[in-house]
Amino acid sequence: MATTIDEISYKISDDVATSVVPADKIDETFRSTCIDLISATLGGKILAFSDQWFAEASNLLTPTAPISQPGKMVFTGAWYDGWETRRHNQEPFDWVVIRLGVASGTVEGIEVDTAFFTGNYAPFISVEGCFSDNDDEVASWQGARGGWSTIVGIRECGPSARFSWKLDAPTQKQYTHVRLNMYADGGIARFRLFGHAVPVFPADPDAVLDLAAAQNGAVAVSCSDQHFGTKDNLLLPGRGKDMGDGWETKRSRGKDHIDWTIVKLGAPGRIDKFVVDTAHFRGNFPQKVRLEAIHAATASPAADDAGWKEVVPPTKAKADLEHEFASADTNSVFTHVKLVMIPDGGVKRVRAFGRRAI
Repeated sequence: MATTIDEISYKISDDVATSVVPADKIDETFRSTCIDLISATLGGKILAFSDQWFAEASNLLTPTAPISQPGKMVFTGAWYDGWETRRHNQEPFDWVVIRLGVASGTVEGIEVDTAFFTGNYAPFISVEGCFSDNDDEVASWQGARGGWSTIVGIRECGPSARFSWKLDAPTQKQYTHVRLNMYADGGIARFRLFGHAVPVFPADPDAVLDLAAAQNGAVAVSCSDQHFGTKDNLLLPGRGKDMGDGWETKRSRGKDHIDWTIVKLGAPGRIDKFVVDTAHFRGNFPQKVRLEAIHAATASPAADDAGWKEVVPPTKAKADLEHEFASADTNSVFTHVKLVMIPDGGVKRVRAFGRRAI
């Protein structure tokens, strides 16, 4: 017999109002205003779990879409690209504790993807969060009430589909850790926690930091194209592992074509220099790159807004290289930067080093 919500013994007493986001609207709902706070590439980390017999919990945080390999068998059974626990769980739920990849964050919504889990998917889920500087203490709560508070209450899932809920009121509370609960057992391919990084900025107002880093609150709000690699990758730490974790557009054929991405900085600031990294892009780096900046009242200014100011002129790009450019304007306060590729291609990371405007 299938589990019903009435049979769940671990009740969420302070349920939070949410709205369902259809599967085909998830990316457009969250990806232009939020980041995935627990993505492995951002630094999200599994601290503890109740069980991972069939498939490892770390797969939940993989940034790419889940895959299927029918017929592939491993020691424990069929291989799955996700987190899968044993049958017949005697506890109220299976759980996994995750530390965010940022200092802390506020939450706007979640996604639970059960792709390729058909007769073994998670029937219900809930998500709880806490703020703590002690990983060991948080992990020690395991499946108990501990210091968790509700982010999303008990919600029903189904076989092989993307499920998403947007909080009617984004959290004011900041979180450092979340616990994904799965009632009573089963499998989940991916888990996304959409929200905003709340960084810990240096006390010194003259300290130079990367204002375009996701960990410092930056968000890639729009782009012309992201056929092969998403704009969000531009803001991740490190130089990545291959072309797959950069921003790459399809080949253009028209005259005077350009591709662009607009990044909302983590804080308004004065920019001293930029770094444009083409790591791993060897036969498909842009011929040239240009950088523009703007001080905008809106979160997502238009690409053709008259307020854009050129701060790095079109400059020849090279393969697999960190290009460093001085800003032509180090005095004006900017809220957004626009990276322009001429005519198209791929870039791994963009950095905007400067000082916050306080």
